[in-house]
Amino acid sequence: MEFVHKSVLLAESVDALEIKENGIYVDATAGGGGHSAEILRRLKNGRLIAIDRDPDAVSVLTERFKGDDRVTIVNKNFSDIKQVLSELNIDGVDGILADLGVSSYQLDNDERGFSFHKDAPLDMRMDKSGLSARDVVNGYSESQLRDIIFRYGEEKFAKSIAANIVKERAKKPIETTSELAEIIKYSIPARARREGGHPARRTFQALRIEVNRELELLPEAIDNMFSVLNGNGILAVITFHSLEDRIVKQIFASYCKGCECPKDFPVCVCGKVPQGELPFKSIEPSEAEIAENNRSRSARLRAVRKLPKE
Repeated sequence: MEFVHKSVLLAESVDALEIKENGIYVDATAGGGGHSAEILRRLKNGRLIAIDRDPDAVSVLTERFKGDDRVTIVNKNFSDIKQVLSELNIDGVDGILADLGVSSYQLDNDERGFSFHKDAPLDMRMDKSGLSARDVVNGYSESQLRDIIFRYGEEKFAKSIAANIVKERAKKPIETTSELAEIIKYSIPARARREGGHPARRTFQALRIEVNRELELLPEAIDNMFSVLNGNGILAVITFHSLEDRIVKQIFASYCKGCECPKDFPVCVCGKVPQGELPFKSIEPSEAEIAENNRSRSARLRAVRKLPKE
C-alpha cells in the first residue's frame, strides 16, 4: 500500500517558516513527504532534515528523495531532535515544521489497526514497536482505561466503556478493531450514538495517544525543537485536537512572556525576557481545503519565532 498523507495546511505551514533558500530546515514528522517536498521546492542550496518515527514512512521518504543531496532522512521520534542534529554536527536550524496528525496510510492500512472503520488487529503503534493497543485494552485495569478514555478522548461515557471492555475481555481477549468498536458502540446510549460522528472515534483517539505517548512526549519535543532554532528561526506546529493544541498554545505563550515584576516596580528585578514572538495567532484550513480533505477539518497551525539573543 502506498504511503499517502494529504498534507494539511501545506502552503500556510511552509509559508510560516519564511524559507531562506540557503537555510537549514527540519520536517520533524515527515510522513509521506508532502511538506518536505514543498520546503525543498523553496530551497536552493539549503538543507532539509526529514524525521519520522514510522519505518514505513522512512522507506517512502528514502525512495521519494533519492538522489537529492540536500535531504537527510532519519528514523527517530521528533522529541529526539537534539540528538539527531548533534549526530549530524548541526548546531542550529532556521525552521522546524511538525505535523502531529496521523497519516492516511496509517489510518487506512488494515495492518496498522488505527481505524474503527476496518476490521484489523488492534495495534496503533506509529513506530511498530513497544506497547500496542491490544496490550492496553487487555492489560490495563478498569480505572486506568476509564482515565485515559476520559482524559485523552474527552469521552463522557468512559466509565461504561471501560467497564464493558473489562467484562468482555474476561470471556476472551479483545483482538481486533471491530470487536472493540462494537463494545464501545453498545456502551454508549443510542441517542448519543447519533451525535458527533462514529461512537468509537474518541476512544480510538485516546488509545492511540496512550500507545504512542503523544501528549506525554509533546512538551519535551516542543522545548527541544525550540532550543535548536537559530535566532529568528521559526517553529510551526499543526495540531488536530484540542488537547495537543492547548499544550502547543500554552508553551508558545510561555516563550513570549517577559518581565513578571509588579507594575509598580521602577525597574525589573526578575530578569525575565521574552524568548520568542508569535508571527500570527493561529490558522485553520479554508472551507475549500476541508471540502477536499475532510480529515483537515480539526487542524490548526501555530508558530513561534525565536528572538535573537542580545
